[in-house]
Amino acid sequence: MTAAPTAPSQVARPAAARAGPYQAVRACTEQLCKPLVTEDFVVSSMPDVSPTKWHLAHTSWFFETFVLAPNDPGYVPLDPRYAFLFNSYYVQAGERHCRAQRGLLTRPTVEEVFAYRRHVDRHMVALLDRIGDDPVVTLGLHHEQQHQELLLTDIKHVFWTNPLRPAYDAAAEPRAEQPPAGRRWREIGAGVYRIGHEGPAFAFDNEGPAHRVFVESFRIADSLVTNGEYLAFIDDGGYRRPGLWLASGWALVREQRRRAPIYWDESPAGWTEFTLAGPRALDAHAPLAHVSYFEADAFARWAGHRLPTEAEWEIAARECPEMSQLFGSRWQWTQGAYVAYPGYAPAAGAIGEYNGKWMSDQWVLRGSSYATPPGHARVTYRNFFPSDTRWQFTGIRLAAS
Repeated sequence: MTAAPTAPSQVARPAAARAGPYQAVRACTEQLCKPLVTEDFVVSSMPDVSPTKWHLAHTSWFFETFVLAPNDPGYVPLDPRYAFLFNSYYVQAGERHCRAQRGLLTRPTVEEVFAYRRHVDRHMVALLDRIGDDPVVTLGLHHEQQHQELLLTDIKHVFWTNPLRPAYDAAAEPRAEQPPAGRRWREIGAGVYRIGHEGPAFAFDNEGPAHRVFVESFRIADSLVTNGEYLAFIDDGGYRRPGLWLASGWALVREQRRRAPIYWDESPAGWTEFTLAGPRALDAHAPLAHVSYFEADAFARWAGHRLPTEAEWEIAARECPEMSQLFGSRWQWTQGAYVAYPGYAPAAGAIGEYNGKWMSDQWVLRGSSYATPPGHARVTYRNFFPSDTRWQFTGIRLAAS
């Protein structure tokens, strides 16, 4: 999803303080696995979904490959074959197992993957005592937080494909807040604004450099589109009207006979939505989730509005930080194609493959979701996915010229 960090503060800290954040992030990943049984760890329900045990192993591989190998001459991998199994897409780091076949691996076992994590952690904690603060360690922690969210999105899809529709955790998906009455809009004046990350705090490399942009005046919705609003789109024939859709999106609607978001089901008793807490009656007040860029764009056209540009979203978030649901609810599609900012250059070596190599055929999402680890996102964060991504916690914020 992202790339190399800006340099963090190099103020010396005690060894325990350096290891603390590492241990906390690693423990959080394992805590997310507590509701699962062994069989849940091994399933891949589609090519985009990785098994839970793969997430556990890949995040360990990252520290092993990019921190331990170059900094600890005495480090011996627990199993050298794991380098092939758990590399994701870092071509310069070596060959890798086919992504679509990750769910076919019964070995290493879940127990062996946890042993691999413990092996890496022992060596990492010892190494942190010696090397102090390291920007690649910081990157690795943010990388693992990304996989914490992916772990939840992936296991949700795994459980949804199971006819039993099991719940991950009864308390995992929060109930919706009562939305404000009517849609309110924020007005932003035309002008030159500065967007992008700057300063010493951590950011992925694709968030910068900071630069100036000119925008015309625009309006942006104060809250996200709700399930009830999207249901009105469906009832008005939204999935049967080609004039609302981009050509590729309409082709998918026809080919796959789509008529609702991925986790919605209709029965004589009404619509239900599959959640991490299991199936629920569709909450009309809840913010819409799990729609593709194609669906978001079609809805916006139907509503007589549009999606915000990436620059508009960031400018509005800076100018109106009190806007609701900016963070912690749903990732929000923008009209921004995922491309480099002016002056961007990826880092040298395999680390440079983290973000830069994906700058084509994808759209930028802003904000964060309730599955995003606290403190992980920020106003400059650039998430990105292809047009038809639906298994992520993606929603809609409307804009207008």
